[in-house]
Amino acid sequence: MFLISIPALKRNTAILREVADQAGCKIILALKGFSCWKAFPHLTKDLDGCCASGLWEAMLAKEHFGKHIITYSPAYDEEDIDQLLEFTHHLDFNSLSQWFRFREKIFAHPRFISGEVVCGLRINPEHSTGQTPIYDPCVPGSRLGVTADHLVGADLTGISGLHFHTLCEQNSPDLESTLRAVDEKFGDLLRSKQITYLNMGGGHWITKPFYDRDRLVRLVKQAKEKYKVEVWLEPGEAVAIHTGVLRATVMDVFESAGHKLAILDISATAHMPDVIEMPYRPDVYLVEKSEARDQKPDVLNPAVTLEGEHYIAATDPQSPNPPIPQSLFTYRLGGPTCLAGDVIGDYSFHRELRAGDTLVFDDMAHYTMVKTTTFNGVKHPSIALLHENGEIETLRTFGYPDFRDRLS
Repeated sequence: MFLISIPALKRNTAILREVADQAGCKIILALKGFSCWKAFPHLTKDLDGCCASGLWEAMLAKEHFGKHIITYSPAYDEEDIDQLLEFTHHLDFNSLSQWFRFREKIFAHPRFISGEVVCGLRINPEHSTGQTPIYDPCVPGSRLGVTADHLVGADLTGISGLHFHTLCEQNSPDLESTLRAVDEKFGDLLRSKQITYLNMGGGHWITKPFYDRDRLVRLVKQAKEKYKVEVWLEPGEAVAIHTGVLRATVMDVFESAGHKLAILDISATAHMPDVIEMPYRPDVYLVEKSEARDQKPDVLNPAVTLEGEHYIAATDPQSPNPPIPQSLFTYRLGGPTCLAGDVIGDYSFHRELRAGDTLVFDDMAHYTMVKTTTFNGVKHPSIALLHENGEIETLRTFGYPDFRDRLS
């Protein structure tokens, strides 16, 4: 079961609201990171809207968030443009060729003429700051964004915004160096009266305890003053980080070539793909029954306790200095699919695992539910909300028809 804590979400959005107010910018939810729309009513007070990666996410924002919508996609088709022009507020393009293809249609639309929808270009400052190549849009030959050389002499009539997204799980010093690169390559355009908004994308770890929010506020204020533009940030992970868990059941335990293996009813490849793609290594807890009869759920951190339970953290044997006494038991945790690499990782526990044990994987609310599949016909985890009073509301359960009907 995916379990999302509403109080933890509200804790994060309160931080984002404070940052937005201090910096004088707009902060919106990136639906590609978190799109559990039943939770949206708890987010709308603190966030200024949503950013969508295409038509369907934009439609979700319109139906269930009801505030400002920024849409960006690497490419649109005619149907996308026709529908998006009816309701999105920012329509950002990935290339000049896409912009030139659709701009006459856009110029003729009443919402563009009235200023209800404005258009921008995603730019590539060619400044890499991340550590994971698959998440670096600034690599040579990147398909994401226009490089400065392509804008020389280009007719940008109708473009009033620039949009960059180069960060992924990073602190504000990386934004600072990126802004220097943006100014070096696109500063003249930003200083022109034509550009009225600058979208700094996502990847900002704003709600992490170590994140330098004072620096972010300073950088946003400086950009606003230097370029006379409105600034937008669109984090996804910062909204939902440390707000949800994935609860799993041990199905089988056995040994192979000296390794202890535990097969779970959840899958890395089907239910938590960032464990393989990012790669991301979640914290894991073994659930034991609580001895404290009056223990209440910790709604701010569902990875700690639910009522009647206490969680014992697994030890990571891959850490540089793992504190692994002889009494710990190490298992390779894997999923129930046929993919040989459907492995979550090796974890050490205070006792031997048994079929029927419950394990809890922390930080599974963002970039997880949005990527799940029904590969191999593996049962899909249900989705639930944990409310302030400790009540668990099940939003969706999945059954065989969900698997059967997906491809028919």
